[in-house]
Amino acid sequence: MLINVPETVVADALRGMAAAHPELTVDVENRVVVRRDAPVAGKTALVSGGGSGHEPLHAGFVGPGMLSAACAGEVFTSPVPDQMVRAAVAVDSGAGVLFVVKNYTGDVLNFEMAAELADEEGVRVAQVLVNDDVAVTDSLFTAGRRGTGATLFVEKIAGAAAEEGAPLDRVTEVARQVNESSRSFGVALSSVTTPAKGSPTFDLPAGELELGVGIHGEPGRERRPMMTSREIADFTVDAVLEDLRPRGPVIALVNGMGATPLLELYGFNAEVQRVLSERGVVVARTLVGNYVTSLDMAGCSVTLCQVDEELVRLWDAPVETPALRWGR
Repeated sequence: MLINVPETVVADALRGMAAAHPELTVDVENRVVVRRDAPVAGKTALVSGGGSGHEPLHAGFVGPGMLSAACAGEVFTSPVPDQMVRAAVAVDSGAGVLFVVKNYTGDVLNFEMAAELADEEGVRVAQVLVNDDVAVTDSLFTAGRRGTGATLFVEKIAGAAAEEGAPLDRVTEVARQVNESSRSFGVALSSVTTPAKGSPTFDLPAGELELGVGIHGEPGRERRPMMTSREIADFTVDAVLEDLRPRGPVIALVNGMGATPLLELYGFNAEVQRVLSERGVVVARTLVGNYVTSLDMAGCSVTLCQVDEELVRLWDAPVETPALRWGR
């Protein structure tokens, strides 16, 4: 691993992020990343966060058109309420703050506590829970579905609405619509290795894959002998469509888990597009890359979000963050 010691991995990464992105304010001690021009007068703010190890989620999505601030926990561990309150206070202009929360027990409990504490600080807070993963109904970390790739869709599309001046209630409504319109499914080709453990966190023999894996390496639906990209696309897309059943166009995210090269991801995307075409699903936009990762896990996930003209317009709206930028 390219680290000093496991104990400083998160702080070291934040120091490096601060050096690379002067457009952000990075509080390394408290592990809060804020867009430098915050608070923006009259603007609804978006705050998210979670355990580190899923970069560029969430800090990589801080900037105009997406998040106002993000909180970084230890690797695969939720940030604490004090971080969330600090972020909310830093970005609130009086228009209120939307917490974007992935459905993992620690994140849910800590963001709920943070909302209560922020209210005591005079910050009006709303929350949206992201729970898009159709692979399992519960997991080691959650009650209900896990929150995965749809987090990017929620942060981008609701972030665009906020950037245009939509009030907190409207931004929250958009965020919930995006979550309810999105479904995901992930596949692991290898295990994840956390810095603290220094070895694979679960046993996945060579020549096998895990269908429906979570972004912390949680078990999925089943294991099978290695499949071709074409076969994985058929299984993955069908699992999403079986639950989503879109009645209109979709935005597609073909996401790498951290250790799968773009050469393979683009090849996989070709197969995803083939399956969607064969199933009669129109793809309005596609994003391919490593966006919601699991450290060094090899594998991929597919997220589809059913969209209308308004959601496509907000998706296309300008965004300027370390990991996602266009139109500015």
